[in-house]
Amino acid sequence: MIHKATIDAVFETARLEEVIGDFVQLKKSGSNFKGLSPFSDERTPSFMVSPVKQIWKDFSSGKGGNVVAFLMEHEHFTYPEAIKYLAKKYNIEIEETQQTDEQKEQANERESMYLVSEYANTFFQNSLHKTEQGKAIGLTYYKERGFTDATIKKFNLGYSPDTWDALTSQAIRKGYQLKFLESTGLAIVKDNKQFDRFKGRVMFPIQSMSGRVLGFGGRILTNDKKAAKYLNSPESDIYHKSKVLYGIYHAKQTIAKEDNCYLVEGYTDVIQLYQSGITNVVSSSGTALTSDQIRLINRLTKNITVLFDGDAAGMRASIRGIDLILEQGMNVKVCTFPDGEDPDSFARKNTLEDIQQYLKENTQDFIRFKASILQEDTQNDPIKKAEVVRDMVASISKIPDVIKREIYVQECSRIMDISEEVLFNALAQLRGAAEQKTTSKKGDSAGGSMQVVKPEVKEKTKVNQQYELERKVIEILLLYGSKEEEFEDLILKENEAGELVMEPEVYTSKVFEKIFLDLQDDEIEFTQENFRKTYSVLIDHLNQVDDFQIDTFINTIPPEITPEITEIIMNEERYALARWIDQEIHVKQKLHSVSQYVSDIILNLRRFLIEQKIAELSQTIKESEEQTQNHEIMQDIIDYIGLRKMLSQKLNRVI
Repeated sequence: MIHKATIDAVFETARLEEVIGDFVQLKKSGSNFKGLSPFSDERTPSFMVSPVKQIWKDFSSGKGGNVVAFLMEHEHFTYPEAIKYLAKKYNIEIEETQQTDEQKEQANERESMYLVSEYANTFFQNSLHKTEQGKAIGLTYYKERGFTDATIKKFNLGYSPDTWDALTSQAIRKGYQLKFLESTGLAIVKDNKQFDRFKGRVMFPIQSMSGRVLGFGGRILTNDKKAAKYLNSPESDIYHKSKVLYGIYHAKQTIAKEDNCYLVEGYTDVIQLYQSGITNVVSSSGTALTSDQIRLINRLTKNITVLFDGDAAGMRASIRGIDLILEQGMNVKVCTFPDGEDPDSFARKNTLEDIQQYLKENTQDFIRFKASILQEDTQNDPIKKAEVVRDMVASISKIPDVIKREIYVQECSRIMDISEEVLFNALAQLRGAAEQKTTSKKGDSAGGSMQVVKPEVKEKTKVNQQYELERKVIEILLLYGSKEEEFEDLILKENEAGELVMEPEVYTSKVFEKIFLDLQDDEIEFTQENFRKTYSVLIDHLNQVDDFQIDTFINTIPPEITPEITEIIMNEERYALARWIDQEIHVKQKLHSVSQYVSDIILNLRRFLIEQKIAELSQTIKESEEQTQNHEIMQDIIDYIGLRKMLSQKLNRVI
């Protein structure tokens, strides 16, 4: 268990915008930050971070919470893991009690897989640095590649001993279960025997954006033609190669800062460039680039520069990746190295200044790159040239932005010496065909004649008034609960003529005290369980503190009610996402009339409950045959109607 003092220190020190900024590219938006949702595929920002309140809200997925909640959602950390991650980031010493064997057993399977992977990572590093075989074979290989000690340590490079079960047997002796060694792919179990998957290989740990070890890549050092040169961990619950980029953990901050990401092919390409000083570089780890990998980069920057080897065949095979990048609405440039060179070898032979100069002079737009690659095959053949043009237009058609498409059409026209009109027609055909595939074919008939399809009439969603009113009460408590306001209540009093009249009575009270006493007087209880829990926690908290701070309160609430609370808190910030003020749409702020707002919500809740009671009693009369009982119920209904009329007067409504 982590001591409360450590948890408190973490919450006091951690800055939400800094932590989330490691995973998502954030841009200033008034007093807040906004960015693309890390939980869904979107092109318009719906993700908001409030540095003042230390909370975040993702309006596209509905998720939200504090800094720990973000790490638990995004990185699938447990609560203790999130606290440890933050403690490490901010150099806070962790005080905790020793876990018992029983507590270790209670860790879920996914967490056990992470623990086994972390253990294997340590084992491979120790094997590299502390065994004769590791030093003679593994360390020698890394040194021959030109990696420094600092780089080897930075990327946690290791070595798997050239024996059948070195890792497996030692892990089992340490208490790790064979089933998790097998499920992570570290061990292979066959015919009641187990052996190491990565026997005799130098090891490259593959880390998530937060630095957790998800899997491994291993390179064989012998000339065994039957064995694969590179071997990756198999797919598992924690490792999905199509969703991971090698080097993203080390590159994320520079990618966001430089607003550009260099994309290469292999592990050593990443490491060598990083060592040279190009630190905003990642790799697809030898697999074909996927949409998920591109979206991972998209959270940090809109700009990708793809670095290709000098091998022409390899470049042609990788052109598909460019189209995928364009589909995500990103800007893509390309740089190719001289024949026989790759990013690894080029970085080894040149200084940082030389590499930067080369990248600056040789990086080109994807249209120019594609034209140069494809034109080599045309050999002045008009048919082949037409195919090249069609291929280039197909790439342009992937771009979502209409202005960018037009600019690229103009560029393609100039490069290929073909009219813009022809290119625009071809583009329209391609985009029309693509859109037609996604359109329903219900209007098609056997004769091909047009049919009028009646639009579906959507049933209007009925508003749950009680839910909305209860939600408003929670909102008021969160935003204005500790604020002291002047309230005016209308009290029934007897005048000189002996008549009952409504007279105003003014008094000062804290907002939460006013709400609590009004709801208690009417014996009103929340029907929504989450609101009931939140109300109880809120009232207790407001009673105990003089200065209510949302960032402190949010750390005390149960995780299941966090998304609802953050949505309530951040709801008004949502206007900033749509830039309403820029469009001269001004939203009225409640701060100028808090007391009136509070009174109206409470009165509306009372009135709603009275109307519910009237409807309930009316239904009882319909179903009852007892005249005496009906007479009593009718009197109750009349009393409730009178009460409703009084509330309507307070709300300035005419019945």
